[in-house]
Amino acid sequence: MATIKRRYVLFADLRGSTALYEHLGNAQATTVVTQVIRTLARWVPSSGGQLVKTLGDGLMAVFPSALTAVSGAAQMQEELDRQSVANADSGNDTRRMHLQIAITAGEVVEVGGDCFGDAVNVAARLLDHAGDGESLISRNVFDELPWEIQSRFRHLDKVRLRGRIETVEVFLLTPKGADTAATELESRVDAIEPAGLQLVWQDRAFQWERHRLPVIIGRNVTAAMRVDDPRVSRTHARIDMTGGALQVTDLSINGTFVRFAGDDEILSLRRGSCTLHGSGDLGLGGSPNDPRVATLHFDVLAGSDTRPMRLLGAGDLIAR
Repeated sequence: MATIKRRYVLFADLRGSTALYEHLGNAQATTVVTQVIRTLARWVPSSGGQLVKTLGDGLMAVFPSALTAVSGAAQMQEELDRQSVANADSGNDTRRMHLQIAITAGEVVEVGGDCFGDAVNVAARLLDHAGDGESLISRNVFDELPWEIQSRFRHLDKVRLRGRIETVEVFLLTPKGADTAATELESRVDAIEPAGLQLVWQDRAFQWERHRLPVIIGRNVTAAMRVDDPRVSRTHARIDMTGGALQVTDLSINGTFVRFAGDDEILSLRRGSCTLHGSGDLGLGGSPNDPRVATLHFDVLAGSDTRPMRLLGAGDLIAR
């Protein structure tokens, strides 16, 4: 019999398992991944939740409250970190794996031990926007957390999910003691808040106004800016508005490299962030000085700079 209840839906996915299969072979890697998922799944009931199902290298769970769901996510991230340290010198090195987590809230239909509904779909699709070791939650989860827990989250503005018209406001869980403000590796040239962003890839220009950010860059077909290149990760980088500035965050395996116009220095972002200003280039998986690397040119748009963009060298309007 079906029941409808308000639930906090959590999806977790273990990234890096593909490389582990290549490194260890199918049999050993399957054993490692299975053991890791089983260990992480134990934190669901320990945090007050209910394990719905395991999904190969991931899991789905539901919780009765925002606090229990976030607690479960934090415990799973910390557990994987503990396993990585414990296995650092063994053949079953879990340092190659990272956990992505997404949590949303809403009415869920429970049938035969499984769960269905819009909240389930949103959580599954929000997972595509999480980087390695990141836990993302939606606004309706954030609003129900105690203020001391809210202080551990950084606002990522609104995300447009695949197949949905309405955007979802997203927050990122930061490690204990971390500063939730934007990390600026470069000072902004002026105090004018950006109005948008232009990216150029293979002679094609794309524009996003600030209310349409963040932009996910990657090889995944669901990425807002898809770059199909073997060095580019499925979810490679994210550009979002943070504290009134445009910030690029590396989410990849091979790194994101930033070169500002007029500056020969290359900033190497490996799970790091920096503030974008003016114009420059983003090397995905390598230095933008290397002609073999997929390189995007960026322009930070201010004020009246936002306008319809066209194909470079052509007159066709690109709608993004």
